[in-house]
Amino acid sequence: MKIGNGIEMLEISAEMMGAVQTIHPVLIWDDNEALLIDTGFPGQLPLFKGAFEKAGVRMDSLSTILITHQDIDHIGSLSALLDEAERAIKVLASSVEQPYIQGDKRLLKITDEAISKVEASLPSDIPEQWKQSFISILKNPPKAPVDRVITKGEVLDIGGGLTVLATPGHTPGHISLFHHASKTLIAGDAMVVENGELQGPSPAVTIDMKSAMLSLKQLLELDIDKVICYHGGLYEGNIHNRIKQILEQK
Repeated sequence: MKIGNGIEMLEISAEMMGAVQTIHPVLIWDDNEALLIDTGFPGQLPLFKGAFEKAGVRMDSLSTILITHQDIDHIGSLSALLDEAERAIKVLASSVEQPYIQGDKRLLKITDEAISKVEASLPSDIPEQWKQSFISILKNPPKAPVDRVITKGEVLDIGGGLTVLATPGHTPGHISLFHHASKTLIAGDAMVVENGELQGPSPAVTIDMKSAMLSLKQLLELDIDKVICYHGGLYEGNIHNRIKQILEQK
């Protein structure tokens, strides 16, 4: 979905464990290069190729991949995108998330207990080979080097400008971004859209809810027209009022 000049909200949909899941990475570009924010689950490279084509952006223009945080649905196809690229692609992330993305530290949410729970919850009719492959990915998630650490307040000069926002809580080093030209907040998992309504971070998958809610307060300082949530997609409306309501509810 086109959000504005040089910014597209991608829709990457795939069936997972009997249900279709849709995520919303963001593609930003100008005449010289393209930047992708987050890379979906493992195995979704073909879906990204299709999404680029639909947006009218060449895959070989991709120069930068920015990872908002370490979760496997955000880093999953990073290594595949890098391996497929015809040019060198720089990977950007926060310093806190860097060691997890690179595989130097274990992903915080993929504990032995979490893997056991996932394995026990898989439907019985799933082929054993698929099940073992899925568990293997959880135990050995994709990894890739981070070329440059980005920090709060930094402005990336692409597609009308992007300001880096530190929004810890969902994970310790989670970042969001503000696209200047379209006044769009790219929230990552700092917020979600459920049933068409903007909501705060999901408690079930947020490591530190107190920090996550504090992160939302700083967003009130921005002149936001639109919000793109990785889970739920686009939200338009009175963003400031809605964020205030979310903060009051917690």
